[in-house]
Amino acid sequence: MERINIGLIGYGVIGQGVVKILKSRRKFYKDKYQKDFFIKTIADRSIVKKLSPGLDNTFLTPDYHAVLNDKDIHIVIELIGGMNPAKDIALSVLRSGKHLITANKELIANCGQELFKEANAAGRSVYFESAVGAGIPIIRTITEGLAGNKFNGVYGIINGTCNYILTEMSRRQLTFQQALKEAQEKGYAESNPTLDINGMDAAHKLVILVFLTQGKFVGVRDFYTEGINHISHEDIEFAGNLNLTIRLLAIAKRVGNELDVRVHPTLIPKEHALATVNGVDNAIFLDTDPLGDIFIEGQGAGQMTAASGVVSDLVNVVLRKDMAIPVWAGNPIEEGEGLTIRKIDEVETRFYIRFMVIDKPGVLAIITGVLGQHHISIASVTQKQENKGLTVPVVMLTHGAKEHLVREALEQINHLAVVRSKPVAIRMEKL
Repeated sequence: MERINIGLIGYGVIGQGVVKILKSRRKFYKDKYQKDFFIKTIADRSIVKKLSPGLDNTFLTPDYHAVLNDKDIHIVIELIGGMNPAKDIALSVLRSGKHLITANKELIANCGQELFKEANAAGRSVYFESAVGAGIPIIRTITEGLAGNKFNGVYGIINGTCNYILTEMSRRQLTFQQALKEAQEKGYAESNPTLDINGMDAAHKLVILVFLTQGKFVGVRDFYTEGINHISHEDIEFAGNLNLTIRLLAIAKRVGNELDVRVHPTLIPKEHALATVNGVDNAIFLDTDPLGDIFIEGQGAGQMTAASGVVSDLVNVVLRKDMAIPVWAGNPIEEGEGLTIRKIDEVETRFYIRFMVIDKPGVLAIITGVLGQHHISIASVTQKQENKGLTVPVVMLTHGAKEHLVREALEQINHLAVVRSKPVAIRMEKL
């Protein structure tokens, strides 16, 4: 029986979940793997305020250096999140010859290549299964189960907060603010939900998926990101009538030697598997060669969901920790040659566009005239109701159009006297 000493830095919701799993299943891991997982030290700046039943043999401290400087600790789990001091902690862990487990998507997205190089030099690995999709085993699916495949495209619903909001707006006709408040009350959204609803949380996760599937290290500022706070009931209703569903989608697909990478609300066909992903669930759709289409779905939020992914990493690192060099395919240090990021202005998609206009003759002709001047052709037009002299919504679906032409046209249309509010444009994706 081998004893594995663990240092845990960060004893928040996920950290407490990790402790619960390791304590309740300690005998199971002993019997199955002949490993005794022992939580030697927990460091958390608020540890004195947190009840820690059953941790009588664990050293509790507000100073994370107690973990870094303990030579008897084999593996460090970092769960404090953010960049500072998480980056310094991660580098110190690897330089001290320990393996690192983290659920910190911001850290991996911004510093992954640097951390992987450090791990490679030290003969260690970085494990980060819970950084994307919480407990969904997407990282290991990509790096191990599909290691012999080429990835043509990755499409993900990877933010549970946004998916919950859009689901409840559709299912129960809640407003955006009502759905957000409910998500916060249920613990699905932070008190400050900005990084979720503006798409940045999904963008960090997409960065990770891009370097795992395409071998390209990109930053969140290298591609277009848009949130969901401008989506209305009218958009959801119109989409439903068109047999479409709105989801915040993270997209990364290869087009020749370019990568089309973006995060934004997207209209997808109701019959596609991604359209059926509701609540806080996450899902990733992979277009692979030669295997074909792969779809994986599961809970994308919650204490035990994320903690399960962390413990999975712990088991895997223990089973491999005696290997002479890091062999896990999830720690790439070199980039693929010749790949560039396609600018959003050059991306061509179909668009759903909603205009709020005065209901009078000639309005559609004015709008379609501007669109025509920008080489944007219309596939269909829908007007919800007739209200002479009042403001009504008009929805147009376009054929494929360049992003920059649509933006220029909508900017011009927005200044027309017959238009009462800024047009809403939602991209459509053929999956």
